[in-house]
Amino acid sequence: MRVYAIADLHLAFCTPKPMTVFGPQWAGHPQAIFDEWRAVVRDEDLVLLPGDLSWAMRLPEAMQDLAPVAALPGTKVLLRGNHDYWWPTASKLRAALPDGMLAVVNDAVRVGNVVVCGSRGWITPGFEPLGADDQRLLDREAERLSLSVQAARSIRQPGDHLILMLHYPPATPPYPANPITRVIDDARPDQIVYGHLHGVAPERAMRHVNGVPAHLVAADGLKFRPRLLLDTHT
Repeated sequence: MRVYAIADLHLAFCTPKPMTVFGPQWAGHPQAIFDEWRAVVRDEDLVLLPGDLSWAMRLPEAMQDLAPVAALPGTKVLLRGNHDYWWPTASKLRAALPDGMLAVVNDAVRVGNVVVCGSRGWITPGFEPLGADDQRLLDREAERLSLSVQAARSIRQPGDHLILMLHYPPATPPYPANPITRVIDDARPDQIVYGHLHGVAPERAMRHVNGVPAHLVAADGLKFRPRLLLDTHT
């Protein structure tokens, strides 16, 4: 089994919303994602999708965006992004998801010998301090991430790989420690993946959090090809 990741699919089959405002490279991006996905992902692989999956506002419309993704090769693990307004309660989401699609919601999932945990995250302090609302939301997301990490510990087996998903970057360089990075320090995952940033080359984004490899996997930065994180056979 190989593990891939790609964030920010921004699908909008029901509610068209051009992504070309972020650059001409987004023209026809859904087909580019599907073509690149099929070029590298096999049925036995795992694909992590850390947020901003659909522009839909309600679950039924979002399912029309997720259906072609579900039909692609591999098992998929979903995480909520800041634009996934359609995202319902965990029970409603899991009842609606097609076979082969899983979701992390204050918990963790295990596929083969890979355990995946995570939370959406939020804006983190960098050059400027956070406002009161941002600090409250960041603290809440850190609590959710902590719950997810605890769940990961309860299902992780010896030899399992632990991957931590966020939608927002874990920090804004140059950064002080924040509630998210403190949870990461405690969890010590093998890898971190995150999205949210558009127009940023992955090699210029944050690549480590206190020694843990971190990967920006926003679709446009990857030229719409899922990024290989791990081959569990090697």
